[in-house]
This record gives sequence, structure tokens and C-alpha cells, in this order.
Amino acid sequence: MIDVRRGTDRYPGGDPDSGITTRHAFSFDRFYDPDNLRFGPVLACNEEHLAPGAGFEEHPHSHTEIVTWVVEGELTHKGGTGEATEVRPGDVQHFGAGSGARHVERNDGTAPLCFVQTWLAPLEPGGEPSYRLVRGLPDGTPYEVPAAGARLHVRRPAAGEHVPVPAAPRVYLHVVRGDLRLDGVELGPGDAARITGEEGLEAVAGSPGELLIWELPAG
Repeated sequence: MIDVRRGTDRYPGGDPDSGITTRHAFSFDRFYDPDNLRFGPVLACNEEHLAPGAGFEEHPHSHTEIVTWVVEGELTHKGGTGEATEVRPGDVQHFGAGSGARHVERNDGTAPLCFVQTWLAPLEPGGEPSYRLVRGLPDGTPYEVPAAGARLHVRRPAAGEHVPVPAAPRVYLHVVRGDLRLDGVELGPGDAARITGEEGLEAVAGSPGELLIWELPAG
């Protein structure tokens, strides 16, 4: 089964007056949709746009694995102990909230910032908070999120390239940039496909692009 969700149908959020514009793929905050709460362990997939100087001041999370992919600009992340990290395009940031942690996310640069952030439910709640930053994740090198039983594949296909879709119980595919065809359906930036129980699928890039492909467990 392939369930295509268009970027234009995402729930609008954020605070544009403060320089934050968000597009939510799943039920979030005041946008409650009982039929769109999660897909396997995926609780949220948010497209965030932060103007220079804008950001999310210190706020809490718990029982959530948060993976961030910067599309353009530079994200400043500050953890609960005050350390600051700059996250750039090509980096994968993984913040495990454990039983409870706080952080800050800001655009302290002079250029607009855009990032895609995925929230996943852990297989077991609780535990100690964790933080990991992988600089320059190579194309096709999977990033493991063991706490959620998930694996992220970042692909950057050339025009005409065929990208195999993992034969996992569930797959969540998000188009960052470019256009592609998946099982006869055209997808563009911001579009996503929720795939269940499919094997032998390929995405064919119509132009140079960037894809986030989540390999997910059945639960």
C-alpha cells in the first residue's frame, strides 16, 4: 500500500510574526486529526523555516527520538548543559529525549534556515537523554536509530537515477528537493509517501534531488 501525502496539504503552524513558519505532516499541537496521528513510530515530520534571529527557546521533550536534517542555512542547537552545536546541510542531528530533556533551536546566522525534523516514538519509554551529530553523512549510508527500531537513508539521485525503496514493513519517504516518480505517481518537494508491505519498489528521479527514506518496523 502506498499512501501519498502532498506538501500542500500539510498543517500550517509556527509563528510567522516571530519568523517561524512550520508545515506539519501529522496531527500536531492545535491541528488535531485522529486519523493522522502517526505512521509506525513516526510521530511528526515538520518542515521548519526560521528567519535570521528566530528560533525555539528552551523547551522540553520526553520519550521521543528527534532527527534533524538541515536543507539550507545553519541551525544552532543548545542542549540542557548549555553546549552549542552548529548543524549544517549534509549533517544528521539526533537528539534522544529519554525520560526528559530540554534544548534550544535557533537560526543565529544571517541567512534563512530550513530543516526537516522527524520525531519517532522509542520502542521502550524512558532512559537517559542522548545527543549525536554526524557531519556530512555520505549518500546512501544509513543512519541507525536503534531506540525506535528505525533506519534513515539519505539519497541524492541524479536525473534519471533509480533509487530502491527498502523492503521494510513500513517506509516513510519524504522529498526534500527535486521531483520523482514512485509507482506511477509524481512527487515533488514537500510530498511524502507512507508505504506499507511493499517490495521491489523504485523511485525514479526526474531531476537531481534529495530524499529522506525512513525504514521502519511494523509496530
